[in-house]
Amino acid sequence: MNRIVICLSACFLFLSGMFAQENLDYQKPPKEILELIDVPLAPATILDSDAEMMTFLYRDQFKSIAELSETEMRLGGLRINPVTNINSRARYYNNLKVKQIDAEQPTQVKGLPDAPRLTNFAWSPDESMIAFTHTTAKGVELWVLNVKEATTKKLTDAHINANMRSTVNWFRDNSALLVTMLPADRKELIDTETSVPTGPTISVSDGKEAQNRTYQDLLKNPNDEYNFEQLARSELIKVNLDGTSSKWMKPKMYSDISFSPDGEYVMITNIKKPFSYLVPYYRFPSETNVYTRTGKLVSKINDVPLIEDLPKGFMAERTGKRDFQWRDDKPASLVYVEALDGGDPEEEADYRDEFFQLEAPFKGEGKSLLKVKNRASRILWAEENLAIASDYWWNTRNTKTYVFDPADASEEPKIIFDRNYQDVYSDPGNFVTRKNKFGKSVLKLDGDDAFLLGAGYTEEGQFPFVDKIDLDDGDTERLYQSEFKDKKETLVEALDIEDGKILVRIESSVEYPNYYIRDIDANNELTQITSFENPFKSLEEVSKEVISYKREDGLELNATLYLPAGYDKENPEKLPMFMWAYPREFKDKNSASQNTSNANEFTYPYYGSPIYWVNRGYVVLDDASFPIVGEGDEEPNDTFRKQLVANAKAAIDAVDEMGYVDRDRVAVGGHSYGAFMTANLLSHSDLFAAGIARSGAYNRTLTPFGFQSEERSYWEAPEVYNTMSPFMHTDKMKTPLLLIHGEADNNSGTYPMQSERYFNALKGLGATARLVMLPKESHGYSAKESVLHVLWEQDRWLEKYVKNKKENKEDEPKEQELQETPGN
Repeated sequence: MNRIVICLSACFLFLSGMFAQENLDYQKPPKEILELIDVPLAPATILDSDAEMMTFLYRDQFKSIAELSETEMRLGGLRINPVTNINSRARYYNNLKVKQIDAEQPTQVKGLPDAPRLTNFAWSPDESMIAFTHTTAKGVELWVLNVKEATTKKLTDAHINANMRSTVNWFRDNSALLVTMLPADRKELIDTETSVPTGPTISVSDGKEAQNRTYQDLLKNPNDEYNFEQLARSELIKVNLDGTSSKWMKPKMYSDISFSPDGEYVMITNIKKPFSYLVPYYRFPSETNVYTRTGKLVSKINDVPLIEDLPKGFMAERTGKRDFQWRDDKPASLVYVEALDGGDPEEEADYRDEFFQLEAPFKGEGKSLLKVKNRASRILWAEENLAIASDYWWNTRNTKTYVFDPADASEEPKIIFDRNYQDVYSDPGNFVTRKNKFGKSVLKLDGDDAFLLGAGYTEEGQFPFVDKIDLDDGDTERLYQSEFKDKKETLVEALDIEDGKILVRIESSVEYPNYYIRDIDANNELTQITSFENPFKSLEEVSKEVISYKREDGLELNATLYLPAGYDKENPEKLPMFMWAYPREFKDKNSASQNTSNANEFTYPYYGSPIYWVNRGYVVLDDASFPIVGEGDEEPNDTFRKQLVANAKAAIDAVDEMGYVDRDRVAVGGHSYGAFMTANLLSHSDLFAAGIARSGAYNRTLTPFGFQSEERSYWEAPEVYNTMSPFMHTDKMKTPLLLIHGEADNNSGTYPMQSERYFNALKGLGATARLVMLPKESHGYSAKESVLHVLWEQDRWLEKYVKNKKENKEDEPKEQELQETPGN
């Protein structure tokens, strides 16, 4: 009905001589932008733990709209291609190469399938092979790569079911894989578009609170339930490397499969009924069992009911055993967590969570290992009497790191770090690990000492470091710190910390990131192991710097400033400016003011970047700081709008003081929560000539049980929801706004309806606006046709309402006021 109304309205407006809906094909941006799109990507890399062999994975930068148009079912939070039985949004690699570390060039892998669509990569335990799947028009096949020989082999026909997780798992002896296969008894799916309903869909509330986020792609009716079950069911098959196979376990809805470190046991979780129309599949009922490697049941270790109702708050948890994992330093010991506060963050408790250990035969209750003050995060295992645990609490942004004895729960753990996890300047780094005899990552020790790799953010810049830490007293010794001032160095991992070998990535604003081995024990010597070239040559002469400035309340802010190639800073010309940002919430001003931008980071114009417009004659201010701070009992969102405007004004003032920007020609843009920010800024300030808002939410009453970092429900803080919602203030919009949204957005809260209803309100109140709905696209855009069209739309908008803004606004014709769907 809505489509008919739009068409009739379009015809009427056309006959009236006014702007009408355009029947657009996909458009392409100008050459200055296009030349930054049609470039080959450098490959992703996989390095073995001995740093001997590197595998290169190549892919195209974008999908095609034809790929996005393949059959798709959206069920229980999943998006599935029911023809091929794999995630319909999967990103595929199309070529593989391997390289010995000391070789000059990689070797092309032989025997790859025709038109490769490769994913689900999994190392064999001995790291001599990598299993992967290949998606054909008929389904998913299993393949294996012999890394040293650079050859591949197909192990199965297109019978893999890759709709759920844990598709491919290696047996410990490297001779076979446990894979999820399509069951022989799968039934035909129901065509929900043409099927005749047998009755209404009914949901029931039994008086319990079930305050859930606005999840997308949920089950909606009995037909969806049926289809979900058929697509989720698999039988487990053991596939040998010679291609022979045998049935291992009967069909169930398997969601997680994990071998014990010694390979003797397998922990398997499967989903059960009843399903839910309120929450995604991972909150459906489930049971977890442990089997022997031959498939014999040992014990049921968990039985979880449907999780529709939880206590309020981001730190809420269900009661009972959760987060089962194998202990990495033991042959076959399970570890799990239980809440000590009933899972309710509003309950007072000295300790929130407790870790337990359960030994074979995995029956009964586990032995207590450790109680933690906050919600349990993870344990890094070391040896029988030493492990490191961490926890976190969102409301205070606190995290603690504990050194404890897993063999003696009576021994008081030592807290070696107790910090605000948003305080990046105090971040001690990540512990260095090593591979043990089971091939698992455990803490690397040197006596009582461990090692840390840190990102190294400071007030003066970013200088990554390697520290040795005494786990008894927490004292640290610095072993290495990067001294680069004109490059960015990232410490990727410690290859051999005893020998001082660190895998690092080095880049500059115009030098593509490449990998090196740094020897911190040999005068910090560097050995280059990759040689990727910069594909974005037209950005090499662009000026890039990180600028710092202050908000009106004294809060230190920063942003990355780009100026066009050849721009004369000594005799600055006032240019139009395009600013891009994303608001972030903080509980203290110190963390909010810290700088995590690095001017030496390679300038990579990804699909949603504003960088393209520096080649179109704009000043570009990217990643501008937009902190929203609420200290103590105050919540950040209590003053959201005021802080938004203050952030924006401070950024414009800073560039204006440098003499670079024409204040009357400034645009602002953002994606998702950044789109929400943009609409608010345009509604509540006169700082901008135009705005671009992509895939946003504009009416917070449509997300009534919280959004972003807001825990309170609409009924607890209606004034916050209404004050923050641009939709409620549509009558204040006097600035041209371009709205873009994917028709298949899957992100919680950003339903396409958000943009459609906001646009209708803007149109109804006479605002200048344009709505572009992208067919088949999700929250982020992946089809090349879509990306090029988005860049065209944004460029046209900026050229019309910013660069070529007219002095007399009354002479400007209204922008078209009907939605456009390119490609239809």
